[in-house]
Amino acid sequence: MIELQNVSKNFGSTQAVVDLSLSVKAGETYALIGPNGAGKTTTVKMVTGLLAPTSGTIEIFQKNIETEPVAIKKDLAYIPDDPFVYDYLTGREFLEFVGDCYGLSRKETKERLAKFLSLYNLEAVVDGRFADYSRGNKQKTVIIAAFLHQPKLLVIDEPVVGLDVQSQNVTLRLLKDFVKKGGSVFLCTHTLSVAQILAEKIGILREGRLIEEGTLENLRGKAKKANANLEELYLGITGNTP
Repeated sequence: MIELQNVSKNFGSTQAVVDLSLSVKAGETYALIGPNGAGKTTTVKMVTGLLAPTSGTIEIFQKNIETEPVAIKKDLAYIPDDPFVYDYLTGREFLEFVGDCYGLSRKETKERLAKFLSLYNLEAVVDGRFADYSRGNKQKTVIIAAFLHQPKLLVIDEPVVGLDVQSQNVTLRLLKDFVKKGGSVFLCTHTLSVAQILAEKIGILREGRLIEEGTLENLRGKAKKANANLEELYLGITGNTP
């Protein structure tokens, strides 16, 4: 699904990401964790095509994100940490617009929306304008938009930020089911409990470099801590708070 080969990103003289190589398979969740300023969001934005790498290559579905972005984005969805919506639209108008962009008929959009609106308890607010939405309701709407066209790959920056506990649980169930059906998830997060619950593979970034990678069991084995949770392992590796 995703293949990064020797990817670097510079902003002037600052190296945000340095010689990063990683891969994400079909039916796998990869969590990228690390302290603030480690390069996580920069990496996510390069994977989605929002930023171009300074050097190295990024392939998704065996296509280069720089040369074939449209073909890739048909099967990719991105959930940012700060939901971007149009305040003058209603939630329903926004979701119908997203469906239109991906070539869904209004009937298909309506049928798919019914399930998600019920899961997130948004039926009562979906016809109100975004200007009146709470941050959590905006985030839930953006999550629904990501699932709407049934992508093969979800790229997520902080999957549960701004959500109440019930909505967090709904989101985690949706992501697990998505991967179980063969989809892939590439996420970055400071919520290490979420990474531990979701991720088959975990990468730790520090100062733009991948300093450790593996399954939770791999990381426990390297640390010789058979029962450690991800937060304990992370702190042992980095010495930083997440």
